[in-house]
Amino acid sequence: MDREFEVPENNPLLRCFQYLAPEEVSYGRFCWNEDCQYCRVTFDLGEGSASRTALSCKVMVQAGMRVKEATSEIKYCLRKLQKEK
Repeated sequence: MDREFEVPENNPLLRCFQYLAPEEVSYGRFCWNEDCQYCRVTFDLGEGSASRTALSCKVMVQAGMRVKEATSEIKYCLRKLQKEK
């Protein structure tokens, strides 16, 4: 979403979002177990790779991962990061 961050490896993407915005994601409406669907993202793995849609609570973060779209819940939780551009 037009920003680059370094996050801990070997973690689900949602946990990495929580690393970036601890309070906001912790209090978000996420179930962390696939039921709510509030953590759905569209991502790719770099220039020229296919876009994929997944739940960020289940997909593991990878080097070069680019989040292209996110649910309004994720965008709301990460809103302060967008203001810091």
